[in-house]
Amino acid sequence: MIGMTLSEVAAVTGGELHGTSGDQRVTSVEFDSRKAGPGALFLALPGERADGHDFAGAAVAQGAVATLAARRVDGPCVVVPPAARAEGTYLADADPDGHGAAVLTALGTLSRHSLDSLPGLTVVGVTGSAGKTSTKDLLAAVLAPLGPTVAPPESFNNELGTPWTALRADATTRQLVLEFSARGPGHIAALCAVAPPRIGVVLNVGSAHLGEFGSREGIAKAKGELVEALPPDGIAVLNADDPLVAAMASRTAARVVTYGYSEDADVCASDLVVESGRARFTLVTAQGDAPVALRLVGAHQVSNALAAAAVALELGATVGGVAETLSAATPASRWRMEVTDRADGVTVVNDAYNANPEAMRAALGALDSIASSDRRAWAVLGPMAEIGDGGADAHAEIAALAQDNGARLVAVGSPDYGGRAEHVADVPAALELLGAELRPGDVVLVKASRSAGLERVAAGLLEENR
Repeated sequence: MIGMTLSEVAAVTGGELHGTSGDQRVTSVEFDSRKAGPGALFLALPGERADGHDFAGAAVAQGAVATLAARRVDGPCVVVPPAARAEGTYLADADPDGHGAAVLTALGTLSRHSLDSLPGLTVVGVTGSAGKTSTKDLLAAVLAPLGPTVAPPESFNNELGTPWTALRADATTRQLVLEFSARGPGHIAALCAVAPPRIGVVLNVGSAHLGEFGSREGIAKAKGELVEALPPDGIAVLNADDPLVAAMASRTAARVVTYGYSEDADVCASDLVVESGRARFTLVTAQGDAPVALRLVGAHQVSNALAAAAVALELGATVGGVAETLSAATPASRWRMEVTDRADGVTVVNDAYNANPEAMRAALGALDSIASSDRRAWAVLGPMAEIGDGGADAHAEIAALAQDNGARLVAVGSPDYGGRAEHVADVPAALELLGAELRPGDVVLVKASRSAGLERVAAGLLEENR
């Protein structure tokens, strides 16, 4: 974050100072009072169980210089003006009085002010129905050799996560990588307004959040807000293998760079081989070719790697350097194709962070490749949320695919997988079944939408056999 005094924070956000002269310097922002150390500006945001305004005193006691708030609180604060209620945002249900919306609006304004003060920074935005976080992590890896790079932890990609991450950039930062998520039209455009990208990457258009958008075309319209926000001297990096993404070339003033399996793509993969769930391929570019051997699990990671390579090459990386970094990359965010071998030879694949039909198919493909022909495969699946009226059909399709691949399907808390699955009510029941029937050499995939909390199944399986 660029250093600012509290007086400057108040001026930028239109807020009023209370309990402070305004001379203290702010060097970071934090929404967790326990992490608000010296130099921090604490963000008073509402949550499901508590209101951040009630923790302002605790944050100051931890060393925070002040609180960014929508009303006066204990200790020094900058009180920002009211804003429209946070309809459609992650805060909507927890923000009946609009206090959270006021603080988020001020945070976004601070983010834009900070980024506008860093002319040497390149902002790279990533969106798509699946693969955003894995690609973000790969981008952070391949861009790091080009200079200091900031990227969000985990899937920190909403109205809080995007500006919070952007404010981590300072005068030494050369690249800022951001994920842009959407739960409705206009969300990505709003995120682009607080953190304007110069490079925009669109990975795919799938079924995630189909319930909110109504159709894949509606999803494509929303995802395309990213390329529409790019400046004329920007770069739109588009997946040539996805027709809805490729069509976004007509929606941007930026230069278009494509990636994919097609030989017509600017950055493509050839000679693909997948063994034990991991892919090897040749990275083919106008600058030359280089071999890549991914340590990440799943053939779908090839497309993510190509997207990251395309960005890095545009920013001056070498083909050999990119290939080397991609080949060394390991999972950087939790619960995404985390592969752990137990002492008894059981392999646990924890991919429990989220799920939609496209991601499920990719994970089942990885399971099939890891298990190959000589190991038993288990697919422990929970519900896929937010996929609209076709949810029952989508679950049935995944159930059929799992069993066609020879996996034994255990459905946790979801009846939609139908008669092809063994149904259990909850996590303890799943662990009881698996504990009784797993044998050495088995491979267990655990996957569901985040709300199902199936990471507890993976954790339980690993705890049982340390």
